[in-house]
Amino acid sequence: MTEEIIIAGFGGQGVLSMGKILAYSGIMQEQEVSWMPSYGPEMRGGTANVTVILSDSRISSPILQEFDTAIILNQQSLDKFEVSVKPGGVLIYDPNGIINPPKRKDITIYQIEATEEAARLQSAKTFNMIVLGAYLKAKPVVKLENVIKGLKKSLPERHHHLIPMNEQAITRGMELIKKN
Repeated sequence: MTEEIIIAGFGGQGVLSMGKILAYSGIMQEQEVSWMPSYGPEMRGGTANVTVILSDSRISSPILQEFDTAIILNQQSLDKFEVSVKPGGVLIYDPNGIINPPKRKDITIYQIEATEEAARLQSAKTFNMIVLGAYLKAKPVVKLENVIKGLKKSLPERHHHLIPMNEQAITRGMELIKKN
């Protein structure tokens, strides 16, 4: 099994940390992992994306042109990466701020209203975990227990008290994802 993922959005949406948590989760499952971030010089509001590869065998290159899954969090990223999803692949997006939704017919498209749910929960910081939960429901490539271990590994110890809240957000994302 090899899963090649692109997660793309604006800086400040938790794109890179979502990728890091997925990567650590793969390590916890004894998979081969690649995590390659890309972001602009801005701290918040600039574009950010991360390529994550999880595999049961050696990864030959972290550089990809096509992806099994694209997790898209803004229009700019949708315009750039929708064409990069392999036929038969998966695209997951948050419709907030999306003017032109995905149109491809040869991929499975899911929607997760994570911005709306994070606002409803009054916890903007759970946005990326809601999205991660949606992804794990659509493509259960790592076990939830390993995601929690990945959270512990990627969060500084002073933030470990937030892990139960993040776990609830992941579960909520699993409940809210819907197929287009």
